[in-house]
Amino acid sequence: MRHRSLLIMTSVLTTGALTLTACGSRDDNKGSDSSKKTTVIIGVDAPLTGQNSATGLGIQGGVQIAVNDANKNNTVPGVTFKVQALDDKAIPAQGQSNATQLVQNEKVLGIVGPLNSGVATQMQQVFATANLVEISPSNTAPELTQGKNWQTSKSRPFKTYFRTATTDALQGGFAADYAYNTLKKRKVFVVDDKQTYGAGLAKLFKAGFTKAGGKVTGQDHVNTGDTDFSALVTKIKNSKADLVYYGGQYDESEKLTKQLKDGGAKVPLFGGDGMFSDTYIQTAGKTSEGDLATSVGQPVDSLPSAADFIKKYKASGLKGDYGTYGGYSYDAATAIIKAIGNVVKDGKVPSDARSKIVGEVQKTKFDGIAGPVSFDEYGDTTNKQLTVYQVVDGKWKAVKSGTFSG
Repeated sequence: MRHRSLLIMTSVLTTGALTLTACGSRDDNKGSDSSKKTTVIIGVDAPLTGQNSATGLGIQGGVQIAVNDANKNNTVPGVTFKVQALDDKAIPAQGQSNATQLVQNEKVLGIVGPLNSGVATQMQQVFATANLVEISPSNTAPELTQGKNWQTSKSRPFKTYFRTATTDALQGGFAADYAYNTLKKRKVFVVDDKQTYGAGLAKLFKAGFTKAGGKVTGQDHVNTGDTDFSALVTKIKNSKADLVYYGGQYDESEKLTKQLKDGGAKVPLFGGDGMFSDTYIQTAGKTSEGDLATSVGQPVDSLPSAADFIKKYKASGLKGDYGTYGGYSYDAATAIIKAIGNVVKDGKVPSDARSKIVGEVQKTKFDGIAGPVSFDEYGDTTNKQLTVYQVVDGKWKAVKSGTFSG
């Protein structure tokens, strides 16, 4: 996705306000230790209110913990890190505006986000023009790193853009393989939300499923924000499909699956990482039982390397869903922090710091809390792990982890 900041005070989040970080200067807070350090800001762009906000807040929280750890451990001597989080509301135009705002703040030396691939398409050029590094923990549309003609001729559009999530080129095929060979499904109805992420993922699932020998008995589209799917439910029932594949976010799919089951179509809904959220189960209730979703990486709760992160997240009172992209956000922020450490010495920020940080991120290689962190020549993560989850007894349960090569 995305399929799928700094919490100064809990009340800020509960009122839906944006988290703002004081820019400060080297002379701020005279008499304190921080007065001797340079403030460096890591920006975050994600939906913090409205559509997809549970996942967006998880991204914000993951970055915040990484920044807390860096400050506590004095990871970059002479530097105090802060976070500036901006709410894009899952709207591309707002993301572009946020990108412009972040670029104009000279203290911002790296960005984590956005959540949505469609938003990313409107931000990449802004950051590239300013030589400001951007690492998304969740964008999965292949064209973001490999160009519009990625299926026939890969070409990296922006050297400043990276991601710690693997692409839909793998996720769609991984889901199709599981649906056909493990679930033994043979007839699927495909639905998407017409967005960059959702439509792209649905197309790749469809291609993989038909290549395996399955049949697409119907296909339709919805709009983001739709709540009444009665006409679609009728189409799905008439198609005799034994599986529904949904390309999009949990906001619509959680309502679709409930209306589908309540309407008498007892078939599972299968989606991508945009659907993989606890909010999906909470809203759909018992009708979500048996539904499936793929997500990037391995289950963060199962990784010993993430145990300390999860403990801190839960103890901090941070809002949002850390389970989807929190670990990848932490690792993205850590990659930026490490790169800054190689460029900023004794708190002195060179005039070409942003450009140098991009080069350092490209050379990144370390063991993150969600897996190994490094990037290929396109800015894509080299960690190709994926997981299929299924709703079992009201919770997402990992049923298969692995890689997919196509």
